[in-house]
Amino acid sequence: MRMVDIIEKKKEGLELSGEEINFAVQGYVSGEIPDYQMSALLMAVYFRGMSRRETADLTMAYVNSGDRADLSKIRGIKVDKHSSGGVGDKISLIVIPLMAVLGVPVAKMSGRGLGHTGGTIDKLESIPGFKTELSPAAFIGNVNRYKMAIVSQSANLTPGDKKTYALRDVTATVDSIPLIASSIMSKKIASGADALVLDVKVGSGAFMKTLDEARQLAETMVQIGKDTGIKTVAVITNMDQPLGHQVGNFNEVQEAVEVLKGKGAEDEVAVALSIASHMAVLGGAFDTFEAAHAKLRKILDSGAALDKFAEFIEIQGGDASFIKSGEAVRKAKHDIAVKSDSEGYVTAIMAELIGKGAMLLGAGRKKKEDSIDYSAGITILKKIGDKVEKGDTLCILHTNLDDWTGAEQTVKSAYTVDRNAPEKIKYIYDVVR
Repeated sequence: MRMVDIIEKKKEGLELSGEEINFAVQGYVSGEIPDYQMSALLMAVYFRGMSRRETADLTMAYVNSGDRADLSKIRGIKVDKHSSGGVGDKISLIVIPLMAVLGVPVAKMSGRGLGHTGGTIDKLESIPGFKTELSPAAFIGNVNRYKMAIVSQSANLTPGDKKTYALRDVTATVDSIPLIASSIMSKKIASGADALVLDVKVGSGAFMKTLDEARQLAETMVQIGKDTGIKTVAVITNMDQPLGHQVGNFNEVQEAVEVLKGKGAEDEVAVALSIASHMAVLGGAFDTFEAAHAKLRKILDSGAALDKFAEFIEIQGGDASFIKSGEAVRKAKHDIAVKSDSEGYVTAIMAELIGKGAMLLGAGRKKKEDSIDYSAGITILKKIGDKVEKGDTLCILHTNLDDWTGAEQTVKSAYTVDRNAPEKIKYIYDVVR
């Protein structure tokens, strides 16, 4: 078997066999296939696409390229969730304690942020003392005892995907539905989940910019789940503006606390309850979405999930005292108000520009090896539909850097203020099963 023949076959729009796909992935991981040949194959896939069977085969080739987590010792149906990437997305911090209250085990392996999207691991590591490196025994033990645990992804989990993704990033082949779907689903399958809820973001701050693209991605991933034996539901949610009011690592942790107190913003509460309700049904706690949603709403209002969040922090070595004290243990040196130049209504917020602004303030990474400032971020005061007067503060930048000019210009350009009020936006567009 030769790589050049596989490239030629896909270039002609023909289906690759499972053996050919596995040969390409394993050969690339081992170093026998060079970057230039894998780049050529990725570009052929970008233009020619992949069938359902090919996409499932690519997913499993990624899974089989490295380790697979053995979570068989965890009791119950292990439910995971995954977001396709957004700005201000702290939903994992909310749904993990909600599931623990219900007794649904969540054994989560998560990643770090890169570019304009944030990572759950970075957010949790902003809590003093919180450890995301646990031994397999401690990880499984925490899930069995407390129904919740999170670790950073193993270096040898889906190395085929990791190597291929790095190549896609520099060859303009990131935005391919089969490549995105196989990348996401391979990590979830290798992580050992029994059931999965996908939060597929669509809009200015998401990889999928249109609803048609998001729906196609959701359907592809749900189908992969069916083909590989994982019960999968995809919820398509709005990312045309940041979720909630806080962007940045510890800022988002503090906002998650407010949500768990029953005081969250309307959009993030709607998304969190929807994701959690589908997780609860897949986990066997409820028969219907409606029953799960009603119960989770009561749990959120009662504060029971907040106690679980504090417990979650403490069992992974973190200091949860800030929850009771209300103190910001991470505080940036500078707070800069970004003001409106006109009056009217906020009609658009380019979420990706908000994310890039936060990165420029120190809250994110341009490259994987970059360090981040846990206290940096942005507080969104005005959201889509809000009325503003000239000189009103749209948002507040938080940074320890002494030069925030570029970030301020980027964030200000994200806002559109118009005389006419916009239509009320949807938070959840669709559910794919």
